Amino acid sequence: MASPVQQPVPPGGGKRKRKAQYVQAKRARRCDSGGPRQLEPGLQGILITCNMNERKCVGEAYNLLNEYGDDLFGPEKFTDKDQQPSGSTGEDDDAEAALKKEVSDIKASTEMRLRRFQSVESGVNNVVFIRTLGIEPEKLVHHILQDMYKTKKKKTRVILRLLPILGTCKAFIDDMKKYAETFLEPWFKSPNKGTFQIVYKSRNNSNIHRDEVIKVFAGIVGSLNSENKVDLTNPQYTVVVEVIKAVCCLSVVKDYMLFRKYNLQEVVKTATEPPQPPPEQAAQAGDCQEAKLGSSNGSHQDDPTDGKSNQQVEPENSAELAPTQPASETPEASEGTANPELAGQVTEGSESNENDLP
Repeated sequence: MASPVQQPVPPGGGKRKRKAQYVQAKRARRCDSGGPRQLEPGLQGILITCNMNERKCVGEAYNLLNEYGDDLFGPEKFTDKDQQPSGSTGEDDDAEAALKKEVSDIKASTEMRLRRFQSVESGVNNVVFIRTLGIEPEKLVHHILQDMYKTKKKKTRVILRLLPILGTCKAFIDDMKKYAETFLEPWFKSPNKGTFQIVYKSRNNSNIHRDEVIKVFAGIVGSLNSENKVDLTNPQYTVVVEVIKAVCCLSVVKDYMLFRKYNLQEVVKTATEPPQPPPEQAAQAGDCQEAKLGSSNGSHQDDPTDGKSNQQVEPENSAELAPTQPASETPEASEGTANPELAGQVTEGSESNENDLP
């Protein structure tokens, strides 16, 4: 442990002393686990949004990913670096060979500390990034959502969305275009083809515009194969573009609309379950219902022969108490007839309800 850095005593002989600062120990503690500690280009992982509790979100993510990761890829294994064959005894006496051996031992110890799932700082509130190593994040996330969609069993409380990230690059339009030209080839380059949509989200970045990014990515997909078509209702592939500060996270996922935009809280709901209105709106609807019922009962007692007032109460209650249609379903129905050339503008409408989520 590093010794505290004591501030010098003022020349006036005062007794006031400043608090010791453990700067070096803090830096060493943040880097002792090995690997990157913040979101940067060249990573793969899972982007998770939460609801105002990042520490609990990380704990839930570890439990969920380890549970399904062991089921899909088997338990995590650690290789024993000490069993590697060493050089001859004559080379050990050489200073150069000893230095190389020491460097290799340091690298080996660093690799042993790298876990299959490791949380890194995203730099944005309510967003957690879990770096993955040695697994396929899109396969794991799809397996989780498919199981929760079938069983309708809720396993998280604070995790909202779970998005696999297959690659990261710098958040500049030239770097994004250069990276996407090779990144999108496995899905859209001839002879591969399919229907697609582009989903864009930006956090803490005002240098890149949505329309420009969608236009660039749509042009790249079209140049790889002219048979790739835009489908905003039920696409085969969804290109996810998440910009966080100076890093762009890219992914291509399936069943994006079926799994409710990869939202764990929504995917476990049944299709017939009505949406729950806000508490204030529900209370107002209840008060209006009681007032209408009271007025109808009073009019029935005063004039039993008059049935017109009683017939008008029921339609008003049915109109007020009818469950409102979710906002996420409204633009999707209108997007089916959109022109593929205007995919950027319509896709922005389909993601309007995502601004409510972190």
